[in-house]
Amino acid sequence: SMLLRRASVAVGASALLVRYQQQQSQCRQDRRPLSLLSQLDANSHPDRDKVLGMDPDGRSVVLRTLRNGPLRVRVLDWGATIISVQVPDKDGEVGEVALGFDELTPYLDGTSPYFGCVAGRYANRIARGQFALDGKSYTLAANDGLNHLHGGERGLDKRHWICQAQTDTSVTLAVRSDDGDQGYPGMLLAKVTYSLPTPTTLKIEYEALCDAPTHVNLTNHTYWNLRDGGLRSIADHRIQLAAALYTPVDASSIPTGEIKTVSGAMDLTKPVPIGAGLKGADNGRGYDHNYVLTSPAHPTDGLRPCARVWEPHSGRWMTVRTDQPGVQFYTGNFLTGQLPGRDGAKYHRHTGFCLETQHFPDSPNQPHFPSTVLRRGQVYKHVTVHEFGASAVPPTGPIAPSA
Repeated sequence: SMLLRRASVAVGASALLVRYQQQQSQCRQDRRPLSLLSQLDANSHPDRDKVLGMDPDGRSVVLRTLRNGPLRVRVLDWGATIISVQVPDKDGEVGEVALGFDELTPYLDGTSPYFGCVAGRYANRIARGQFALDGKSYTLAANDGLNHLHGGERGLDKRHWICQAQTDTSVTLAVRSDDGDQGYPGMLLAKVTYSLPTPTTLKIEYEALCDAPTHVNLTNHTYWNLRDGGLRSIADHRIQLAAALYTPVDASSIPTGEIKTVSGAMDLTKPVPIGAGLKGADNGRGYDHNYVLTSPAHPTDGLRPCARVWEPHSGRWMTVRTDQPGVQFYTGNFLTGQLPGRDGAKYHRHTGFCLETQHFPDSPNQPHFPSTVLRRGQVYKHVTVHEFGASAVPPTGPIAPSA
């Protein structure tokens, strides 16, 4: 039975690669003048999708809209990027809850600080841009001082993803990263599916295959602001994490290797305003830490509670469940107020927060952390579910009850 399962995985991987190569070939054939590229691909919905512009290789970048009731999510096939999420407030008014741009240029030219993208091949940091795997050393692109961050200078966030399937409520995008890309060993084929299974649920599912041993750690890097999508500070948002542990970091944000019990500003096991802990976290710079999720996984879907955030002015709340061991809680510490966002927003410091479900930073160099090694014949899988709602009073009870 083990051989049959391995054979099935190999056949599935081969079929997926062939399908991707066929779509990539069609995409290359479509590199025609912009005036001839105004049409959408076969998976698109002409009534609500549109070509937003061209990528550096001359391919059209499509903005795709998913809807289920009042929930609307807009996705670019550049970086598999969520540029907008709209949900109702406590009065039923639908509004923006994600930071982003309405134009394509900031995503293409590197202006965007990873807004809404799929970060990888390895989300978060790898110390000194180096690791050893099966006795061989590898050097990665260093793009965060001496360290490697979010897949390097041209990570998966700066790639054109091929649309493999799309419905009214879901889209599947795929990308190929060749052997040696940004220093990583092995060819990697990754895909992500964004879906809205209910009018209050955003589900993100990742898969990846490789042809040689490598490291994989994918996440979505949406910046959230449940009040107004980034016009005002997140300080009043009340956050609770299902995490009694975290991984302390050094001055360059690399884990020291310790797994430490939360205390003081780092203790978010009970609801607390984000603003209350900003000055006490990371020497006053705010949160940018990997929390170790310590609640058990649900026996049915394998997802564990991760986080709940409630914003008092709008009443909007969001819960997160995931099958990953950690979550990076980041409070937009490096936003400068110089980004011209939508609705006139400038995106100042602490106007958005991220909950990046993930394996731990620098796991390739920390053998006691959960492994991120992916080998030929294995399938990387990662599921994260966001649930939205609104109430005039703070939600109580379990952080994120499983369905």
